[in-house]
Amino acid sequence: MAEKWALLVVDMLNDFVREGAPLEVPAAREIVGHIQEEIQKARGQGVPVIYVCDAHAPDDQEFTVWPAHAVRGTEGAQVISELTPQPGEAVISKTRYSSFFKTDLEERLRQLGITGLVFTGVVTNICILYTAVDAVSRGYRVKVPESCVAALSSEDHRWALKQMREVFQMEVV
Repeated sequence: MAEKWALLVVDMLNDFVREGAPLEVPAAREIVGHIQEEIQKARGQGVPVIYVCDAHAPDDQEFTVWPAHAVRGTEGAQVISELTPQPGEAVISKTRYSSFFKTDLEERLRQLGITGLVFTGVVTNICILYTAVDAVSRGYRVKVPESCVAALSSEDHRWALKQMREVFQMEVV
């Protein structure tokens, strides 16, 4: 069976990327250009681009661990303008670290015949890692371009990439 890939853009939202945002990931601003290139390449090759975005309730239990962020319906929960989805591209709302948890991501991927996922976005050691592990557990091939993911610290970023590469045998490029 031929491989069929999709590009995931995870949590590239105002509340993670913008300076002074509630859950600002400063390194996220450094990866925007690289993600733009991946999106352009994917669109040019007919590869589906799927955005997966935090969309929390105002009283989400995650806010006992993290500052309130990406509250559904707010500007902070919107994809940054530099990476705006095109009409017809899937935008999937999530409320937990894994993009598969209580979403229709897997159903959409199966309908499209997707066998592999390229990961971009934030946070390398949280939503990227847990979604990628869930993807591998579901039988998908996973590629992670290092220049397209960012974490809150370089130490967390390196640790997560090492886990992906060595423990889960993902292709970190």
